Amino acid sequence: MSAPDAPRGRLALFLPLAVFAALALLFLARLFAGDASRLPSALIGKQAPQFALPALPGLAGVGGLVGDDLRKGHVSVVNVFASWCAPCRAEHAQLLALAKDPALAGKGVTLAGLAYKDEPANALRFLEDVGNPYASIGVDLAGRVAIDFGVYGVPETFVIRGDGAIAYKYVGPLTRQALEETLLPEIEKALAQTRAAALAGAQ
Repeated sequence: MSAPDAPRGRLALFLPLAVFAALALLFLARLFAGDASRLPSALIGKQAPQFALPALPGLAGVGGLVGDDLRKGHVSVVNVFASWCAPCRAEHAQLLALAKDPALAGKGVTLAGLAYKDEPANALRFLEDVGNPYASIGVDLAGRVAIDFGVYGVPETFVIRGDGAIAYKYVGPLTRQALEETLLPEIEKALAQTRAAALAGAQ
């Protein structure tokens, strides 16, 4: 009588494990499904955090980054990067192109960098190697400011309106297509919103 029950006993032991494995696979599939750049941010439309970060030592002519710099009436693009981040290196050509865009410069758009949990000497070597697109760089050694920005991981890029409100967040490395079809239109939107706010304030 007991022999036929043995396979059932083994099945009862392995059933919870099989259910757990199936749930884990479902969770992972959901976690990595879809476009990472479309991850929502609770901070869209809200003010960028207040902070004061030191400059990157050794990079002449490039100052640190302060929250008030993002509230001076011009649109800012803040890119969160690190020298140890391979996707940051992959997107760097797009940031250099963005920094050299004369149309954006003429509209007062500035590009700032947030060096995330990176040793300053390593960040400096990285930028000396690939070129520096940033007008200012804040060294966020502890990652505290990135947390306040709601950063999931590097790289991430934020578009900030002239009043300091976060207009858009792009998660992941920028490709040429993403730059042209997503980020540049979002910058133009932020420029229009900034102009409209300035006109409303002047009336």
